[in-house]
Amino acid sequence: MSKPLSDHDRKKQISVRGLAGVENVAELKQNFNRHLHFTLVKDRNVATRRDYYFALAHTVREHLIGRWIRTQQYYYEKDPKRVYYISLEFYMGRALQNTMVNLALENACDEAMYQLGLDMEELEDMEEDAGLGNGGLGRLAACFLDSMASLGLAAYGYGIRYEFGIFNQKIVNGWQVEEADDWLRFGNPWEKARPEYMRPVQFYGRTEHHPDGVKWVDTQVVLALPYDTPIPGYRNNVVNTMRLWSAKAPCDFNLKDFNVGGYIQAVLDRNLAENISRVLYPNDNFFEGKELRLKQEYFVVSATLQDIIRRFKVSKFGSREIARTDFSKLPDKVAIQLNDTHPAMAIPELMRVLVDEEKLGWDKAWDICIRTCAYTNHTVLPEALERWPVDLFAHLLPRHLEIVYEINRRHLEVIAAKFPGDHDRMRRMSLIEEGGQKRINMAHLCIVGSHAVNGVAQIHSDILKATIFKDFYEMEPNKFQNKTNGITPRRWLVMCNPGLAEVIAERIGEDYIRDLDQLQKLRKFVNDDAFIRDIAKVKQENKLKFAVHLEEHYKVKINPNSMFDIQVKRIHEYKRQLLNCLHIITYYNRIKKEPNKQWTPRTVMIGGKAAPGYHTAKMIIRLITAIGEVVNNDPVVGDRLKVIFLENYRMSLARISIPAADLSQQISTAGTEASGTGNMKFMLNGALTIGTMDGANVEMAEEAGEDNLFIFGMRVEDVDAMDVRGYHAQEYYNRLPELKQAIDQIAGGFFSPKQHDLFKEIVNMLMHHDRFKVFADYEDYIKCQEKVNALYKNPKEWTKKVIYNIAGCGKFSSDRTIAQYAREIWGMEPTLEKLPRM
Repeated sequence: MSKPLSDHDRKKQISVRGLAGVENVAELKQNFNRHLHFTLVKDRNVATRRDYYFALAHTVREHLIGRWIRTQQYYYEKDPKRVYYISLEFYMGRALQNTMVNLALENACDEAMYQLGLDMEELEDMEEDAGLGNGGLGRLAACFLDSMASLGLAAYGYGIRYEFGIFNQKIVNGWQVEEADDWLRFGNPWEKARPEYMRPVQFYGRTEHHPDGVKWVDTQVVLALPYDTPIPGYRNNVVNTMRLWSAKAPCDFNLKDFNVGGYIQAVLDRNLAENISRVLYPNDNFFEGKELRLKQEYFVVSATLQDIIRRFKVSKFGSREIARTDFSKLPDKVAIQLNDTHPAMAIPELMRVLVDEEKLGWDKAWDICIRTCAYTNHTVLPEALERWPVDLFAHLLPRHLEIVYEINRRHLEVIAAKFPGDHDRMRRMSLIEEGGQKRINMAHLCIVGSHAVNGVAQIHSDILKATIFKDFYEMEPNKFQNKTNGITPRRWLVMCNPGLAEVIAERIGEDYIRDLDQLQKLRKFVNDDAFIRDIAKVKQENKLKFAVHLEEHYKVKINPNSMFDIQVKRIHEYKRQLLNCLHIITYYNRIKKEPNKQWTPRTVMIGGKAAPGYHTAKMIIRLITAIGEVVNNDPVVGDRLKVIFLENYRMSLARISIPAADLSQQISTAGTEASGTGNMKFMLNGALTIGTMDGANVEMAEEAGEDNLFIFGMRVEDVDAMDVRGYHAQEYYNRLPELKQAIDQIAGGFFSPKQHDLFKEIVNMLMHHDRFKVFADYEDYIKCQEKVNALYKNPKEWTKKVIYNIAGCGKFSSDRTIAQYAREIWGMEPTLEKLPRM
């Protein structure tokens, strides 16, 4: 296989816009060599690639610093309303290329490295992924930070600086094995520690009620040390801040409790405090009620609110003098967005600060709290909703439990006044769930304590209002909104698919990068043979590049002319990787039955991590690898069907796999995927979607035309109807011979010849307790896949549908999403104006 052009070579061939000026390149080379010298590498011949990467990162960072300082000064001068996006996850990925693109430095850096005899792609690959998130929720937060900076909003991301991010996944003998993600072991050139803003966070203790108020005493203190990362906007000189907190034990931690003999143990015990920011919980859409997790949630909220209030009180850059004391103005200057229920503690914590520390009356404090906070819901799955045991709360956060009880008492009074005698409604809407172990329903706390509640796709927001939040919607319908998710076109097109970005820019100019709605202009090129050829050529180049990567890293040779059929996301029963497996087996059986027929060649790739404690998800991975072992080694099938499990799927792998995809699988049971954002990334990069009418798929079909997606399966109302009458897997098994054959093969050890009953649990689940109704959609899915195969044989018609999809992507820019949050929730106005440089 001939090696495809690298992105670097392709840019040199096709890009005439924004060519690097000679003086720019010379200056970059000079700064690069200076930074290399500072790393104590005196001789460039002995420098490692990592030395080169750090020298380049620091060179690029220099271009950020002035803009960063100027942006913060500008905010203090203008005193705009600020938005604080609090999230337990920020899945940022790599920063180098993103920074170069947003600062318009990429061509100059490219040329400088080229002249120095260095390979830019190799240097970019030295950067560790900042994997401080599990999947969609954390990546969404990262896209939002990019858009907030690009739209000139005074915005801050607040989270935890986990020492270990999402685990690295190894596949050993077909099984997932987890390894710690020690992403900080070589240092992080993009962050700056800010010890001057360290804040104390309290835990445990007890409350004392005095005539002048409540005191929380005898607490254990942990220090929150902030690390700031610059977030550059797209070519507007705005650089916002992501502030991540790291837990530190105070210097006097426990020492006073020990005699001289216990000194060593006292120092070692500091680790217990610092465990708070040690590791990201690796669960996606699953609530784990551990004390350490609740500590993490309160830790980030307490430190962040102290920071927000400090910034509210002072107004001069670099000054610590208090300029504001009237908290009634807080909602005019501060918006707090809670990314799911994980930062829900912000509501009782803000009440504690306003009532106990700032001595406001309850009613005034509560009004301020509601007008300041807003809540985004990300899931309707019951196992994902946070419900903390009251006993744990009482032990860890005794004052907050009192506050939650008081919020609930007043909340129930309002319900009783509005719906007199409706005790069942009061029970359903209470923040405290009775029966068995008492629990606090964090979603209910978020709804009651916020002025806006939003879902993340229209269908999801409608489901919230009709089901789990129905009572709250009936009481306060104006509180509920929809904000369909989006992705940043800078990272998910310009960075990861420069060839496609260039082909589009040649037709409609470059302004679409900051106004993705302009992609609609591509509709007029849908029958333009030259444009069709260009789009197909870019896709083929991306496929060749990915095929080379697969050959190098997976030792598997694939047919680059085959359809690249990709499903990459967390492994979860509701995302239905098992439905994909059943199609693979069915297609395999058909090829085996008629080996001389002209089959459409496919390379099916499935990637994603299973939560370490999620046994079924790990079994699903083992089934995928087992199917691959059989299919890939069958000489009858040859290269007409290959199955690859993409090990350790992460941001840097997404960057090369998504642009290479022909078919994107988005096949969750209707009503279970809140939105999805991977679906948008594939659509923007020229893949066609096979999917259910779930999450944002519904809006993608509206924007691109339903005929230009492969839609199959039950709708939400069909699923609801089936829930009423009952789902019986056995009926489908008995009626559909190909389904029966596939299940019998899995159950009988065809894919596990050394251990025939290896997959009995999966078969048992599918046959007897499958909440996500895989068999119910099987028949329609297989028929839909036949349409996919037929269309793929007609490349021109396939590419026309691709163009319609790309042209329909405008709505799915996170710039549109953030503009809506700003105007409709935060009371802020976005701007595309450039900030003056220093």
